[in-house]
Amino acid sequence: MGKVIAIANQKGGVGKTTTAINLAASLAALEKKVLIIDADPQANTTSGLNFSPDDDSQRSLYELMEGQIPVYDALIQTEMAGLHMIPSHINLIGIEIEMINEPRRESLLREAIEPVRSEYDYIIIDCSPSLGLITVNTLVAADSVIIPVQPEFFALEGLGKLLQTIRIVQGGLNPSLTIEGFVVTMFDGRTKVHQQVLSELREHFKDMVFNTVIQRNIRLSEAPSHGKPILLYEISCTGSSNYLNLASEVLERNGEKIPVK
Repeated sequence: MGKVIAIANQKGGVGKTTTAINLAASLAALEKKVLIIDADPQANTTSGLNFSPDDDSQRSLYELMEGQIPVYDALIQTEMAGLHMIPSHINLIGIEIEMINEPRRESLLREAIEPVRSEYDYIIIDCSPSLGLITVNTLVAADSVIIPVQPEFFALEGLGKLLQTIRIVQGGLNPSLTIEGFVVTMFDGRTKVHQQVLSELREHFKDMVFNTVIQRNIRLSEAPSHGKPILLYEISCTGSSNYLNLASEVLERNGEKIPVK
């Protein structure tokens, strides 16, 4: 049974989509079969993997959660070997209204992907930057959550609402949900405030903070405009090594051996 990991933070601009794409691609590079699900109506993961979110002939998470199609009809093979995707579409924003009277509205995503869970080692879900019904669906479907954190004090203040939402989901809808870890993104070691925030995170959350930090990297910011994960855009850059290290940590935390190349 594949492990489902949600990449969540209701604050925008913290590297959530970048982390979802590149963690998924790095896990695939480490010989895991991976599915990435774009659960954000903005569809940045979809375009970041070189698919058009405006392609109406392309089946998306919207049709899947609506129950119009089976999950197999929504799967797309990406350019990265071993990495499949379920794309998003702007129509997904309507789910919050259309499903409001559904008795199992919080479990739509979990039930929709259940047929393929055993076919993947990891399923990575890029969450919407909000705490609405779509994000609740991802947390109900997930086994764990990775929380990207930008090393700024305002980012730390915003963690409270997300952690409260996670506790609410743990309290009834998904008691087995855990926090996989916090990953610091856009880190610049020359900046005193970045060092201070990282130190405070590690002091407060201990080993829940990944050892790997994602450093600021020009190539990493360029890759989405080319529709590629960083490993296919510039494998020799800092961003590539950072995300490979993060993927290795995820494997280690889940008791898996890292392939030796």
